[in-house]
Amino acid sequence: MSEKIYSSQDAATPIVIVGHVDHGKSTLIGRLLHDTDSLQDGKVAQIIESSKKRGLKIEWSFLLDSLQIERDQGVTVDSTRIPFRLGQREFVIVDAPGHRQFLRNMITGAADAEAAVLVVDAQEGAREQTRRHAMLLHLIGIRHVIVLLNKVDLLDFDQAKVEAVEKSVTELLNKLGLEAALFVPASARDGDNIASRSERSPWYKGPTLTEALASVPSPASRSELALRLPVQDVYRFDNTRYVAGRVERGRVRVGDTVIIGTQKTPARIASIESWHTAPHVSASAGQSIAVTLEPDVIPDRGDLLHHADARPMEASRVRVRLFWLRQEPLRVGEHFRLRLATAEHAVTVTAIDKVVDLDDLTEHPGTEVPPEGFAEIVLSAAENIQFDPFTPGTTDGRGVLVDRQQRIVGGAPIIGPANIADGEKVIHPSASTVTVQDRERAKGHKGSVFWLTGLSGSGKSTLARAAETRLFADGVDVTVLDGDTLRAGLCKDLGFSEADRTENVRRAAEVARLLRDAGQVVIVALISPLRSDRDLARQIIGDGFEEVFVDADLGTCEQRDPKGLYAAARAGKISGFTGIDAPYEAPARPALHLITGKDSVEAATKTLVTFVEDAVRNKAGARAQS
Repeated sequence: MSEKIYSSQDAATPIVIVGHVDHGKSTLIGRLLHDTDSLQDGKVAQIIESSKKRGLKIEWSFLLDSLQIERDQGVTVDSTRIPFRLGQREFVIVDAPGHRQFLRNMITGAADAEAAVLVVDAQEGAREQTRRHAMLLHLIGIRHVIVLLNKVDLLDFDQAKVEAVEKSVTELLNKLGLEAALFVPASARDGDNIASRSERSPWYKGPTLTEALASVPSPASRSELALRLPVQDVYRFDNTRYVAGRVERGRVRVGDTVIIGTQKTPARIASIESWHTAPHVSASAGQSIAVTLEPDVIPDRGDLLHHADARPMEASRVRVRLFWLRQEPLRVGEHFRLRLATAEHAVTVTAIDKVVDLDDLTEHPGTEVPPEGFAEIVLSAAENIQFDPFTPGTTDGRGVLVDRQQRIVGGAPIIGPANIADGEKVIHPSASTVTVQDRERAKGHKGSVFWLTGLSGSGKSTLARAAETRLFADGVDVTVLDGDTLRAGLCKDLGFSEADRTENVRRAAEVARLLRDAGQVVIVALISPLRSDRDLARQIIGDGFEEVFVDADLGTCEQRDPKGLYAAARAGKISGFTGIDAPYEAPARPALHLITGKDSVEAATKTLVTFVEDAVRNKAGARAQS
């Protein structure tokens, strides 16, 4: 009886096409498909009709812009993957978003590309998005770059002008360690040098775009690499347990002994099952399968199955190249989950080693990563992470960071383990196995922090304690962090200098975050007079931070003066007192504004309690329903 082997076919070569939003990449792809007879019957007629309706000449980009929003706004919002053939060779063309707000989609769209076509408007040259896309190609690890100088017809195919643009783009790429394999002067709209040589550029002796694509090196076969089978899930039917996953690399055969994840348990492959087909003797890269194991061990989701003689790397500290997507800066100490294949690891940012200056593309030490910035950082986990270092054109080491709301906030391919520097404090934060969702279901509300700021005497502590009583009676797990209480214990070593005040806020925010992560509703009553300090608190706490301005004018606060502090400050016994000889910077846009100089304690407390309950219960309910 012959063996039935489940092998993958030769893979198509992924080619990503990137460029500034107005430089014509979608037009290029439409024209390319037309000129190589790759369009379905009737498509050209549809494009012509769509163009006429909008008062345009034939608009090739309409071929790709299948979403109405894209046609109306004239931008591509998602990555489009198009099978494409040149002779006997198959490609997958990826049209990656070019507009700044859609760069998040480009990370997933371009990550497995073998080569890239960087589209540059020859009239405008390299723009901010060109620079950003080149950085992404560098981050993702794509080394074969074809630069298409588009709209050369607007330069009358002037050789000197084209060569000047080529020189500027070359300098940009060289700063990133990239070298263009080829520059192709073209007009995507008219078809010059796309699939046929243009008579308008007799001075250009290089290949057309299709010829350049045909010469892109073929990707190495993933089946010939060491086995990597990430566990997606484990199912039990009748008396049999099935371990399901996709073979990312290598081959696996019935009878093979594999090692399971970080637990290092060996097991024999007893059978290889597949959906809607008979069992197989072997499976290879790209195939989704289920295996049964002997003995009947139970892997966890995310475990890697591999052969004993070709193990992945393991480290609890890893170095990653980061493309940061959140609109607030990234700072050391923040916590995320690192998704790597089917595994998830709770990680902490323990170092920011290099930050790229996008103005001149130089690297320098930094304390934070700006929005849409690039950096090299170190992530630390409580347990070992199994990985293969990122390799261009593969899925190896491709990670993303997600926040507490399961939003992707950064592309994070792992480039290797992180060594410990001399004198460095090595921190391995332990991760709770109790999830945010578990806590929300148990408590019936979301953990959040409500930061009450205002002058001394404005009523922060009074409102916080009154709200605490009512919220607790309503079943809310609530804690108050009062400024005086903190200074009597946790912060008793601090004075009232500007640096000490900032440290006081930082400590309060760290404690509030820990309590928030445990599912509690935290009310912080702290003067925190500087916006920069409150911004620091917001950054530390992250999701669930709400700023509440407890507003009473200075005259009212002095009249109340419950602790006699204003009188002491006026008498010169206290220096640097907020409102007297130190500034108070009121919030510009607080989530809640309580005017306690006019409202009664009862009215302000009711408003605060309603605001808190709406925030924590509505958000928890929405999450539970999703």
